[in-house]
Amino acid sequence: MCGIAGIVCFDPRDRVDRARLGRMRDTLRHRGPDGAGLWVEGPVGLGHRRLAILDLAGGGQPMTSADGALVLVHNGETYNHPDLRSGLEARGHHYRTRSDSETILHLYEEEGERAVELLRGMFAFALWDRRRARLLLARDRLGIKPLYYAVTDREILFASEIKAILAAGRVRTRFNDAVLPEFLASGFVAGEETFFQGVRKLQPGRLLTWSAGAGLEQRRYWRLPDAPDEHPATVRDEAPRLLERLRETVRGHLMSDVPVGVLLSGGIDSSAIAALAAPLLPGPLHTFSVGFSEPEANELSWARQVAGTLGARHHEVVLGASDFFGALPRLVWHEDEPIAFPSSVPLHFVSRLAARHVKVVLTGEGADELFLGYNRYRVARWNESLGRLYRSVTPRPLRAAVRRGLAALPGRLRRDAGRTFLAREGGPRQMFYENFAVFPEWMQRDLLREPGRLAERDPHAEGIGRYRDGAGDLLRRISRADLGTYLVELLMKQDQMSMAASIESRVPCLDHQLVEYVFALPSSVKLRGFTGKAVLRRALRGIVPAPILARRKMGFPVPFGRWLKGPLMAVPPDFILGRRARERRLFDPPALERLVEEHAAGAADHGHRLWLLTTLEIWMRLFIDGEEPERIGVPMPRAVPAVESPGASVVATGGVAS
Repeated sequence: MCGIAGIVCFDPRDRVDRARLGRMRDTLRHRGPDGAGLWVEGPVGLGHRRLAILDLAGGGQPMTSADGALVLVHNGETYNHPDLRSGLEARGHHYRTRSDSETILHLYEEEGERAVELLRGMFAFALWDRRRARLLLARDRLGIKPLYYAVTDREILFASEIKAILAAGRVRTRFNDAVLPEFLASGFVAGEETFFQGVRKLQPGRLLTWSAGAGLEQRRYWRLPDAPDEHPATVRDEAPRLLERLRETVRGHLMSDVPVGVLLSGGIDSSAIAALAAPLLPGPLHTFSVGFSEPEANELSWARQVAGTLGARHHEVVLGASDFFGALPRLVWHEDEPIAFPSSVPLHFVSRLAARHVKVVLTGEGADELFLGYNRYRVARWNESLGRLYRSVTPRPLRAAVRRGLAALPGRLRRDAGRTFLAREGGPRQMFYENFAVFPEWMQRDLLREPGRLAERDPHAEGIGRYRDGAGDLLRRISRADLGTYLVELLMKQDQMSMAASIESRVPCLDHQLVEYVFALPSSVKLRGFTGKAVLRRALRGIVPAPILARRKMGFPVPFGRWLKGPLMAVPPDFILGRRARERRLFDPPALERLVEEHAAGAADHGHRLWLLTTLEIWMRLFIDGEEPERIGVPMPRAVPAVESPGASVVATGGVAS
């Protein structure tokens, strides 16, 4: 796991400034504290920061081929590297290191850009082909590792994080306000655009090439497979096959020359990874968990149960509101964009805890999208099946009258009824995207100072486009869309919050061969009745404790909404209603005031909405106003004293402990 950066000038007479490239590289120091390298030749420069995981002595980068014709900077891991190496050596290739990065060079010598299709792992890399004067940028199939780029009139800049591109000094830091409706709807920006004008992200499963003759060209080298909606498959038959595939995938993800642990939430996914990893390690498994002092946001007892069953060495950290908000400005800086999910913050704290003991952690990310674990999948299927019948027998005027009646219901009853087929017409936009939007379009019309933005840009365009990009039933289409949008944002959170702590996170559930197998299974073996992950639960019987398999999903809860009704009520007035936020003229002040007042009074739960507006303002102060993270003060409540907890090494507030 590393950080990469580079500059390629379009004019071969230009020369890359080493100091400028060094600034880009060293902005990523947190991604690679173990080493640094630069390679500059005329109009081309590549930079690398290293977190040493494999071949600690010999894996430094930039790495060149034996004949010097190829230069590589690589971020990630290739889990089939041993098999690829054996085949390459049989074909006459001689290795100088034990690094998986060298395998990419040899494979490119044999296969050209098709080499990327043979890699099994997570990666983002840049390869300069000196003979052809050609740049190749590649990103892994699911988007586990990030890669951003910007094209100016003179050069192409690229890096693992946006801030490194900004450090080059040629891209003006300007807010891309066209993304605002999409951000308000989903909390993030899918597709190629970012919050910065002129900075784009290479999409998962894509290659980007540049040469003087051909210019910029982009190619998609992988997509989720199309499969029949129904093929012979049952939970009973598929469970043992799935278990073997999971075990094989976890075994591959343990490849490391440094200690490996597991981030353990106590949910099914991370518990499965821990249970499969524990017997494959030479010593006790290290597990790491995070919780909050509020009971409704604490899963630590479940994590302890799993760790105890496995005989793991378990470590915990408990956060309070002061820890959370004290870290927030710096973590927005690390994420480069407003933070979509409050769970990013505890993820960083548990990564810091883990970094005291191991250098690599496995996580359960991706299983919900693959195995249909989210509640919204159940709601979508229920709405589709009953809604089709309802619309076929109920005249349109009567349906309109029902919707008006539902709008008059009180509070939570109105909200819950509003998610059903009684309140919405059919189709993915209304039944799925608008139904689960943070700020649905009707709220955005009230909130935005310029509501005409909604006519200029469909906030759900990326999701709906991916929903339609392939065959299948409703659930297969929704899963496809989430794997290409929502999950990519989760993976960026995973990458940036762990790398901010200089630790590598791996996601075995997103091995692309496993993904292809699970995605092709019929929805009926994943979601049965109201039970998601049915085939996964069956596969894990006798491996994961039965209470874990039976428990309801909590989803890494964060008590942000509760805090805003209590000790931190000062946060929204400062970051949402304050002078600086108002002067940006993005939102209608009375609409903002209603959100804050309704939430404080308990008339509505606007916690996630206030979260997005808060992190947007923090982002503005950091990247648009140029303020340092440490100068952005957040009102703090009194710290809660640390408490001891049986079953954990130490539980602490105000930092990490073990």
